Amino acid sequence: MNEVNKKVQNNMEDFLEEEDFGKLLDTFDKSKEEAIFEGKIVAIKNDGVYVDIGKKSEGLLALEEIQDDKGNLAFNIGDSIKVATVGHRDGRAVSHKKALSKEKVVEFIKNYNEESENIFDVKVINKNKGGIVAVNDDGVEFFIPKSQYGFKDSNNVVGKNFKVKIIKVDKEEQSIIASRKKILDDERKKRKEVINEILDKNELIEGLVKKITTYGMFVDVGGIDGLVHYSEISYKGPVNPSSLYKEGDKVPVKIIKYDKDKKHLSLSIKAALPDPWSEIKGSLEVGDTIKVVVSNIEPYGAFVDLGNDIEGFLHISEISWDKNIKNPKDYISKGEEIDVEVIEINSNERRLRVSLRNLLSKPFDEFTKKYKVGEVVKGIITSTTAFGAFVKIDNVEGLLHNEDASWDRNDKCKDAFNVSDEIEVKIIKIDEENQKISLSIKELKSSPVQEYSKTHKVGDIVKGIIRDIKDFGVFVELSENVDALIHKEDISPNMLEGLKIGDEIEAAIAFIDEKKNRIRLSVKNLLRLKEREALNEINSDDKMTLGDIIKEQLS
Repeated sequence: MNEVNKKVQNNMEDFLEEEDFGKLLDTFDKSKEEAIFEGKIVAIKNDGVYVDIGKKSEGLLALEEIQDDKGNLAFNIGDSIKVATVGHRDGRAVSHKKALSKEKVVEFIKNYNEESENIFDVKVINKNKGGIVAVNDDGVEFFIPKSQYGFKDSNNVVGKNFKVKIIKVDKEEQSIIASRKKILDDERKKRKEVINEILDKNELIEGLVKKITTYGMFVDVGGIDGLVHYSEISYKGPVNPSSLYKEGDKVPVKIIKYDKDKKHLSLSIKAALPDPWSEIKGSLEVGDTIKVVVSNIEPYGAFVDLGNDIEGFLHISEISWDKNIKNPKDYISKGEEIDVEVIEINSNERRLRVSLRNLLSKPFDEFTKKYKVGEVVKGIITSTTAFGAFVKIDNVEGLLHNEDASWDRNDKCKDAFNVSDEIEVKIIKIDEENQKISLSIKELKSSPVQEYSKTHKVGDIVKGIIRDIKDFGVFVELSENVDALIHKEDISPNMLEGLKIGDEIEAAIAFIDEKKNRIRLSVKNLLRLKEREALNEINSDDKMTLGDIIKEQLS
């Protein structure tokens, strides 16, 4: 680095301490020594270019200054070239780039008008002890002293771009001093004025969308950027900003908060709009049917748009009468227009719940119109339990209880069927009040009692094994799956006391009910029959009269 530049940097530090622009410019007095000359290349040796700058003086120019990226020479021996001395006149160092840079500065100063725009975009190209050097788009150099940086850390400033404001131009000294801090101060002042103005008015403001993020968007209001959080965009609730707006859109906003310490401005779009929840108060009631558009579908339900920035919720259980609905997408589609019934509305909590199934025909009502008790139908097993199985017939489910699934009391539905099996059943009961349907498979087959009654009738004497003893009587197993009941009235107390499970017992058939698969036995009837048989035997075999019997006993 040459002596002139070193002295300039040292003097810049004085400027930082005193903010004396006159003194700052004095540090450039010797910049006059960096005069521009029209020289002539007289020799090129090693890494140096010797330039005749007149008055029997030669300047030494770095070879790299006249080479392109590939090492090709832009000038040759004998060519004229503009150079500027970069040291004292008695020094030999010259620079072609410095000459071009100084020419641009001279031209800029010549055309500079203090009344015109004095803010420029610049790029930092160098940093020294006193400040930084930056150039604008035309390559004109600006000097920014440390006190005019506007930022604390300047370690990585080279290569950065920012705006600066010219604070001093000296035609004689050919110097341009600029400030980034002045730009920031002006912006802060303007920001404060704008914020104070809009805070005082507290009115609706038209803003310009500058940037959209996942958490909201930044909106320019009078040169000041404020954040519209995604929860402050719509009365529907948190929304994705990019689904509604794009950069450059104009939006109405209101200020909802300003943090003076952090200088954060919070804006709201929905606060600038009429509150639709207030508008529907009194105009919408539970039970009303409204037309909505499905705006979003989730596994647990769907959100529907009423068209006035209000969103309602359609729970999965309110989509269909089908209790086994797995996915709402199987019944509705995003963007589909549907009619729903309002089942809950709370303007204060901004909650609206709707139902689609309430407007659909109830499957149970359709079932009762189509089917009657006694009909045989086909259904699909939807689930099995410890007590039976649920069977889907059209859009309703009926219960097939274990005891109605088979005549074998040991059979269980969960062992006999799988989910999705198709089976044939008989409707044995329709409970309209409780909307329940009872089904049976065993009634489609002959009952064990029906088969038993083909070879047995009332009055027959039969034998069986005691299966159970209750207070009201004794259960007797006559054959496989054929049980009979002996009421305690049909057996003597003395005999009843002596019975135990597993004993064989003999009785007479007193009653057979094939439809209900029931048989009643009677021990007392058996005794009567035996007495009658014995009496009949006496009368038929001996053909004796009562008188004969008396005579025989007297003889």
